[in-house]
Amino acid sequence: MALIVQKFGGSSVADAARMRNVAGIITETYKAGNDVVVAVSAQGDTTDDLIEKAREINPDASKREMDMLLAAGEQMSAALLAMAIEKLGFPVVSLLGWQAGVQTDSHYGMAKIKTVSSERLTAELAKRNIVIVAGFQGINKYEDVTTLGRGGSDTSAVALACALRADKCQIYTDVDGVYTADPRKVTGARKLDEITYDEMLELATLGAQVLHNRSVEMAKKYGIEIEVLTSLERKPGTIVKENAKMEKMLVRGVAKDTNVARISIVGLPDTPGVAFRLFDRLAQKKINIDIILQSVGRDGTKDITFTVAGEQADEAMAALADMGNANVVCDRDVAKVSIVGAGMETHPGVAAKMFEALYDKSINIQMIATSEIKVSVLIARGDADKAVQAVHDAFIK
Repeated sequence: MALIVQKFGGSSVADAARMRNVAGIITETYKAGNDVVVAVSAQGDTTDDLIEKAREINPDASKREMDMLLAAGEQMSAALLAMAIEKLGFPVVSLLGWQAGVQTDSHYGMAKIKTVSSERLTAELAKRNIVIVAGFQGINKYEDVTTLGRGGSDTSAVALACALRADKCQIYTDVDGVYTADPRKVTGARKLDEITYDEMLELATLGAQVLHNRSVEMAKKYGIEIEVLTSLERKPGTIVKENAKMEKMLVRGVAKDTNVARISIVGLPDTPGVAFRLFDRLAQKKINIDIILQSVGRDGTKDITFTVAGEQADEAMAALADMGNANVVCDRDVAKVSIVGAGMETHPGVAAKMFEALYDKSINIQMIATSEIKVSVLIARGDADKAVQAVHDAFIK
């Protein structure tokens, strides 16, 4: 008998038929003699609908109240899924995040899990109950409901698996594994049997929407292998683990992120401490910075350009409102395209090959960032899909 944690995303439980299908997957796992804990997301577009309802009432609602509202979507899914399992005649209990012991910090809207107290979960499993947990949510030290940000149910599932020392963590989505690119948009995208934590973490951070990047980070830290598979078919998925077969692939994936804004500060004093003061302001607002470019000083001034997530652009601009004589400009019409692969580290010419593929399609590069296993470029948003296909064709046969 094994302890298995499963996670089902919004598309997997989007309607009654899919909810019953998921109940079948869970009960099949249970009938095989396993203990089963499930993290579930809100149905379909429920979260977007709740956000729209909030905007109708108060476009500037506090993040605390938004968390109170958005957590309702997962609560609905958990209860409905438990009802579907009840109807099949199996013992089941649904729990909210706080009931399952998920404790977070107080960063509303993007909370991080601090601990998971597993006493209630262990007690329910001892009764041979299937446990359904509302994903994406927890509770902070003030006993306020918090949410983990988009994709947070993945992180909920991995956190539960870590706390319970689960034998397996399965993430069910609407695609049957991790692909070299989005198979719905890129011709020739290949499904991978295995991928390393580091490669998956880069892809998730760079815009691949298969897994929440924090879930991969947590899985790597605690050594939890993840299987990404589809709830729509019964077939093996992709294993995310420490070491994976390379399949002689130099680049393992191509990712696109259109949720990006580029901010430029032109005419900053070319003196020590300017960059620190600028980025310290952003850090105090918990704004994450990605690509950074600083120009060579001239005439006593310099320019700094960086990228942030699209939803943090307004907050970043407000934080930089009084930068002296410097001019602050924001461009949202950009996208980031990236290649990722552990094999890149020992192969020269990878970046040049990527740039050549973009040049052949007349795509201009605005900014570049690299690491041992990735190369990212910032380009015009309108060129994003064309760029992904061109780069994918160049590296992956």
